[in-house]
Amino acid sequence: MAGTMVPAILAENLGKTYTRRKRKSGFWPGLRAYFSTESERFAAVTDLSFRVERGESVGLIGENGAGKSTTVKMLTGILVPSEGRIETLGVVPWRERRRLAQNMGVVFGQKPQILWDIPARESFRLLKVMYAIPDDVFRFTYDEAVERLELAEFIDTPVRLLSLGQRMRCDLAASLLHAPAVAFLDEPTIGLDVLVKERVREHLIEMRRRFGTTIVLTTHDLKDISATCERLLVLDRGRLLYDGSRQGFEERFAHGRTLLVDLGSEADAATRGALERDLADDDVTFTWDTPHRLRVECARSASAPKVTASVLEHLHVADLAVQGAELDAIVTRLYRTAKAPA
Repeated sequence: MAGTMVPAILAENLGKTYTRRKRKSGFWPGLRAYFSTESERFAAVTDLSFRVERGESVGLIGENGAGKSTTVKMLTGILVPSEGRIETLGVVPWRERRRLAQNMGVVFGQKPQILWDIPARESFRLLKVMYAIPDDVFRFTYDEAVERLELAEFIDTPVRLLSLGQRMRCDLAASLLHAPAVAFLDEPTIGLDVLVKERVREHLIEMRRRFGTTIVLTTHDLKDISATCERLLVLDRGRLLYDGSRQGFEERFAHGRTLLVDLGSEADAATRGALERDLADDDVTFTWDTPHRLRVECARSASAPKVTASVLEHLHVADLAVQGAELDAIVTRLYRTAKAPA
């Protein structure tokens, strides 16, 4: 039966184009443009094609203006595509929004979806009735959210009196209360501290494990994506730059690894020179953060065992660690390369 199941998301040659009034700099040109009917077309998303299977966790990555939010809004039925084909849970989102809403959870940054003047607990009870959530499902999702997201201390406080971080936690809980088949989460950890972000990640992982919820996560905090998503969709100016596993992305775009070395005693100039000569034929870069802290950047072509052995031979090492490139560093380098002049 699982083999015949329709995908969670299917997008083929998806595009969204806006028409906007032409703007000009300067007071008088700007004033004339205000009364002018001259307009221009702007493509927010262009020829976007991908498929997401049920139960996948996908991170949607891109700079501001890359088309992430526009894509999510088309997938949820808020926006109508200008071109292409799109299905979410087997239905056309903008045509059947009400039907889709029963099986979909959504979080949009700082746009609250729980009622402003009543406590979050009452909104949760109302959502139970609206979504006709079975008692056993509600018991689990409600208790799980209260515990994981630490809602107990403010769940009976009117939402208008909550902080941004507290409201975000309530919104996330509300979006997953009915155990949706697919959840679209656009900046769900905005305003949250480090510890609470970790709780949010745990909550998403548990919902996916327990109910098979498909997760599409858009965020500028790439640690959220590293912790919860196995697949990446990378957008650049409305076009799909990469579609594949997180591991494949790192292998394809990471330049190498970093060797962090803490020294038990300061290395003199002669020792440093001997180390650099020993590795002169390898593609490595030495950076002394402090007299007792060395950072060795190793390109993918460099042999990590050889570099490590040379460091241990020449230096009095107190501690040593090998780090792969962080996801955010890889993405930053990728966009800089894409924008560099030819």
